[in-house]
Amino acid sequence: MSNFDHKAALTAIPHKPGVYQYWDAEGKLMYIGKAKDLRNRVGSYFNQDRHQFNGKTKVLVSRIRKITFTIVDTEIDAWLLENSLIKKHQPKFNINLKDDKTYPWIIVKKENFPRIYWTRKVIKDGSTYFGPYGSIGMMHTILDLIKETYTLRTCNLPLNQKNIAEGKFKVCLEYQIGNCKGPCQNYQSEEDYDRNIAEIKEILNGKIGNVIREVKSIIKTASEELNFELAHAYSRKLQVLEKYQSKSTVVNSAITNVDVVSIASDERYAFVNYLKVMNGTIIQTQTIEVKKQLDESDDEILTLAMLEFRTKFNSTSKEIIVPFELSLEDENLKFTVPKLGEKKKLLELSQKNVLFFKKEKLNQYEKLNPDLRTDRILTTMQKDLRLTQLPKHIECFDNSNFQGKYPVSAIVVFKDAKPSKKDYRHFNVKTVEGPNDFATMEEAVFRRYRRMLDEDQPLPQLIIIDGGKGQLSSAVKSLKLLGIQNKVTVIGIAKRLEELFYPGDSYPLYLDKKSETLKVIQQLRDEAHRFGITFHRKKRDQGTLKTELEQIEGIGKSSADKLLKHFKSVKKIKEATEKELAEVLNKKQVLTLLQYFKEEETPNNP
Repeated sequence: MSNFDHKAALTAIPHKPGVYQYWDAEGKLMYIGKAKDLRNRVGSYFNQDRHQFNGKTKVLVSRIRKITFTIVDTEIDAWLLENSLIKKHQPKFNINLKDDKTYPWIIVKKENFPRIYWTRKVIKDGSTYFGPYGSIGMMHTILDLIKETYTLRTCNLPLNQKNIAEGKFKVCLEYQIGNCKGPCQNYQSEEDYDRNIAEIKEILNGKIGNVIREVKSIIKTASEELNFELAHAYSRKLQVLEKYQSKSTVVNSAITNVDVVSIASDERYAFVNYLKVMNGTIIQTQTIEVKKQLDESDDEILTLAMLEFRTKFNSTSKEIIVPFELSLEDENLKFTVPKLGEKKKLLELSQKNVLFFKKEKLNQYEKLNPDLRTDRILTTMQKDLRLTQLPKHIECFDNSNFQGKYPVSAIVVFKDAKPSKKDYRHFNVKTVEGPNDFATMEEAVFRRYRRMLDEDQPLPQLIIIDGGKGQLSSAVKSLKLLGIQNKVTVIGIAKRLEELFYPGDSYPLYLDKKSETLKVIQQLRDEAHRFGITFHRKKRDQGTLKTELEQIEGIGKSSADKLLKHFKSVKKIKEATEKELAEVLNKKQVLTLLQYFKEEETPNNP
């Protein structure tokens, strides 16, 4: 920043709405942004603590060598100008709203006796395009409706009045089977054909109700004039239209013309869904993905995507249903955050779609790159638990004892949200007498981190204590003795309600029962309990057998210790052969021990 005096640049920027542009030393445009107050917005990049920025924002600010701006009358004008400039210049640090695929459109061809078909290419030839359609199925459903209801030509003959008058064409099979009325031989007038096209355009615009009312009027008139053939033909058309309307109507028909947008995002990506609703019918829908560049807020992304959708779908609605209040203000647009009713249901439908799309996309990415899942989980845990750093190394403690006897502590280690079993450890409690869970926890935590400090090992970012406030306080006491209470975060988890406790905070933290953060903590807790119980049972069994062995005539304390040290477990001692036992005991002791085990397995006779 030594080559750029931002303070001098800021003095030239007014407190007005507009668009600002950041340029680098080579004169390349890096970023375009909009602001309600240009000086305040631009100044925020330089006045904030640099540590609050993400990596890309720090890089952007460090490369700024020139700032240009354009003043506009209103914030909505800034919004429109920003969108058009981003599309034109596509700066490196701006988010990209381009789709990763080409969506289909329905075209009403500009020609005499227009054809109607679908295409993925939009050409500026005067034709009318409807779409794009996010669902191929929805588009084909509409085309099938048109084909079933209206008889239109499918040929590409140049049907001008001169060619028709000169009789250059003959009717084809489509005419013979009733799919076309033969305009090529003037069997159908252009006026009648265009009336059908006008009705179809109404349907494609979502105004199917208007078409139905017109059809009903024709049926009534035809019936009054005793033109039963025409009335019957339009009755069939009415049935098809009403059947389609009943399938496509998802909300109250009183909702005439609104847009609906919703967003789901994480630290890397945002996903925005759009619904275009007319006369209670969703006529278009699409979800797009946005890769974040500069830690953009949901407000910023939703606002930018909303304009993109409205431009693409030629929306003229004056009301937009949104999930939260936007900073954007426009007297010609009404932003609604519904609390209940049909509009709330519409928003929920949009949110359901965007959440499903997000889940599917992230699953695809994580299958291709498992590290993405790890990064996402760790980032989520950091946010949920209010940590200052990613919890790449987590340790969890649990205690076990049996009526105060054989107390043990266990520690399990997770690295990158996965068990690191080679780092698991057991502790035989040395300084605690009787069933004192708090003192046991205090000893285990002290011994664990005393050794890590002595061996200069890196400390974990997060320590989890299986227990409530008492166990947590004991752990904190040991961390203070070691002088590391401010170097690691320690929390306790109480089993009954899955409450998370922080040192010095009397109020617990409750996480969503379905959250990945809680699932990882529960997995750590359960793994520590399993590991601790396994060791405790082994120690208890050894203690029981040792006492039992010492009571056998000829097997004293020394021999019992040798057996346990050599065979490691109770099971292996009982399964050992005479030859294997002879490696530890003398011949007489071996025979005595074998006889003892044999009698133990033989049931007493009544």
